[in-house]
Amino acid sequence: MEKWSLDALYKGYDEAFESSVKAIESLIEEADAFATSLDQKGDETKRLKQYIDLASRLRSKMLKAYAYVSLRLSTDAQDEDSNAWMNKMQQLSSKTTDYTTKVSKWIPTIEGLSELIENDADLKPFAFHLESIKDRAKYVLSDKEERIISKLTQTGSSAWGRLQSLLTSIVEVDYEGQVVTLSDIRNKAHSKDASVRKKAYEAEIEAYKKVEHAVAAALNSIKGEVNEVSSLRGFESPLDEAVYNSRMQRKTLDALIRSMEKHLPMFRKYLKRKAEILGHKNGLPWYDLFAPLGKSNREFSSKEAIDYVVKNFKTFGDDLASLAERSYKESWIDFTPRSGKRGGAFCFNLHPIKQSRILMNFDGSFSNVITLAHELGHAYHGDRIFKEPILNSSYTMPVAETASTLCETIVKKAALEDSSGEEQLFILEQSLMGTTQVIVDIMSRYLFEKNVFEARQSTPISPPKLKAMMLEAQKASYGDALDENVMHPYMWVNKGHYYSGGLSFYNFPYAFGLLFAKGLYAKFQSGGKAFAKDIDHLLQKTGQMSVEDVAALVGIDVSDEAFWDASLKVIEDEINLFLKITA
Repeated sequence: MEKWSLDALYKGYDEAFESSVKAIESLIEEADAFATSLDQKGDETKRLKQYIDLASRLRSKMLKAYAYVSLRLSTDAQDEDSNAWMNKMQQLSSKTTDYTTKVSKWIPTIEGLSELIENDADLKPFAFHLESIKDRAKYVLSDKEERIISKLTQTGSSAWGRLQSLLTSIVEVDYEGQVVTLSDIRNKAHSKDASVRKKAYEAEIEAYKKVEHAVAAALNSIKGEVNEVSSLRGFESPLDEAVYNSRMQRKTLDALIRSMEKHLPMFRKYLKRKAEILGHKNGLPWYDLFAPLGKSNREFSSKEAIDYVVKNFKTFGDDLASLAERSYKESWIDFTPRSGKRGGAFCFNLHPIKQSRILMNFDGSFSNVITLAHELGHAYHGDRIFKEPILNSSYTMPVAETASTLCETIVKKAALEDSSGEEQLFILEQSLMGTTQVIVDIMSRYLFEKNVFEARQSTPISPPKLKAMMLEAQKASYGDALDENVMHPYMWVNKGHYYSGGLSFYNFPYAFGLLFAKGLYAKFQSGGKAFAKDIDHLLQKTGQMSVEDVAALVGIDVSDEAFWDASLKVIEDEINLFLKITA
């Protein structure tokens, strides 16, 4: 039960898997033939339905096979068969470029598209999908250019991203005469022993020196590629492209960032008090950011963690609790850290089989229980979205963090209410530790990535410069709450979010998700389980609306800075409680 089962996808690279790949190849041939036919006049309503059917079948087949390969690689980066099949999957994806490009140019030419969709019961459910293609057409390049970009990313950003993942999963960390993984050493940041935290931090920093040049090359290559492609498409910057891809208005992001900046001093008060408690006079050293305060003797097995989460999920609704139980019984979760397994945690929603898979690096700590609740929130979002056709299942990053952060909040709040004394302090501080990461550290990541993109426009950035830029971003975000002599110049090596050519600025969505979830939770507290049904509906529709329209379903205006201020006020109340009980 400590490792996931992928049998619901495939039982290996066997005849069934190879048959699926052949089916994908046949579907691509069918798609190419369909795309060629678009040059001729025809019944547009009929052809739109053909497109919906073909695109649905192709996406389902591609996702199922790709997910299997990707999930195997995530637990064994050196799996030769999986690496070979990933190369094959990327080649197949590239072969769909002509088809998708022609479709993206055909749909905007259809006269009266909105009326056609509105007047046809089969097309109406796909209105947002089709209208989005029409809108995005202004950023689509020529067939040849799109084909070249697609092919080059295979040996460009995608390959560089895999290199960062590989190096950070296998780098050997020397600790106390032993060789451990990066995930193991980073988990020690939560140790109750101060000397362990400090030694682990020092060992982590030393380990990054072994791979800094290779990972810097990966970062430079990816950001350079994104700068060029984003400009070619007509975006003013990669940030503007990220906002567009998030189905979000820039004024919404600006309102969020302004509110976060305004409340940074509030978080610094918490961090300074924590530094005082731990005996530091010059601010908190990085290695004590995750130091536990208070006392909790609870160590969780994987089964105990699930049981704890299920119990608290029941306060929200039976569907959420049942999904968490199912995830354990059906082996959706890979718990244990090991060599070759990527660090951190994620959830992969698998629409073709109506299941999800969750990767953890579980060490039994309460913070890992919160991470488990977070990832199960993603699985719950997937379970809601599985009710929709696969073409309506793609939601953007800001709303992607909504259910996960809501589930975190449910567990944290319930744990806080059931505790007192030293255990209450422990749970409260764990909550503040997490929210500080999602607001303060995310702000530093946002600033860093923004500065990297700007600097990369003129020159590759050396490891020393990247480290200096990381420290500058941390100082701007954490201020004097951190000891400036003991920060983390290598956070750019560790965070895989920087290493995607197709997903830039995967940082502000976390802050959006946290604060949006805080607003939803406040409404849930007043509306009870009846409002939980509204949240279910909101999650189900996230693949068919802009961020602003999704929020409007529950009466929230996310372009209004006042909403974000109100959500941050909830965190401020927790900080004030922390300051009070530690005075």
